[in-house]
Amino acid sequence: MKQGIHPENYRLVAFKDMSNDEVFISKSTANTKETIEVEGQEYPLIKLEISRTSHPFYTGKSKLLDTAGRIDKFKNKYAKFKK
Repeated sequence: MKQGIHPENYRLVAFKDMSNDEVFISKSTANTKETIEVEGQEYPLIKLEISRTSHPFYTGKSKLLDTAGRIDKFKNKYAKFKK
């Protein structure tokens, strides 16, 4: 492994799945301004749209999740080509 190319500032961070409010703690170097309290400890917060607790591959459930309105935007854009 090359020396000096990996970040040194790993810290514990809370990741929150916004689709089901599941929170898990992991190490990360990602920057964030938000914090959350988990089990009496305060951690920097990273918000996720989907994680292992809500992804269909891991849950075995097929669920359509469209938080940004991408499907409606696509349908509106290509509605003029509809027969």
